[in-house]
Amino acid sequence: MPDNNANEYEPTRSDTPIAAGVRLSRPRLHVVLIEPEIPNNTGNIGRTCVTTGCRLHLVHPLAFDIDEKACRRAGLDYWPRLDLVEHDNAEAYLGAHPPSSNPPARSWFLTSHATRSIFDVPIGMGDHLVFGRESRGLDRGVIDRVPESQRISVPMVPGERSLNLSTCVAVCVYTAVRNMYGNGDVRLDESGRLHDASLP
Repeated sequence: MPDNNANEYEPTRSDTPIAAGVRLSRPRLHVVLIEPEIPNNTGNIGRTCVTTGCRLHLVHPLAFDIDEKACRRAGLDYWPRLDLVEHDNAEAYLGAHPPSSNPPARSWFLTSHATRSIFDVPIGMGDHLVFGRESRGLDRGVIDRVPESQRISVPMVPGERSLNLSTCVAVCVYTAVRNMYGNGDVRLDESGRLHDASLP
């Protein structure tokens, strides 16, 4: 349980060139991008993470330099407030965060190889949402390590293949935030701003 007097954002020194060193004391979600390919998408996703109080995990190798102008441009002035963690590879991420079906850190892997949708599972506070490359999604080697119950997809009409990655992340994050709101884990103030329910 966090200290009710604690700030939701705890500054810390950054090890990366684009994040100015914010560390969330209690991230609402962990958004995990395994080997992302398009800097604009990563920039937009970083912005979504900042505005919803989520931590972004980037799993190398990346197909771009994390300091690329496109990444910064998409994130605008939100990057200095991004809580960013980097992992050497998928094995390193999975070693640090083994797929778990137990709160407070359940793992949900977004894939077309899924029989459940984001509407069928209780994505909640502290969970990990794991996404693959824009071109191919998650590698089969990653998917095979994940129980079928933790593989999920975003609903689409028949015959369509995929959504833009940053769109998919935003849909999943706000679905989770809606769940948190319904569960009483987060609240909105009079201006419609998002807060943890346990904080004043």
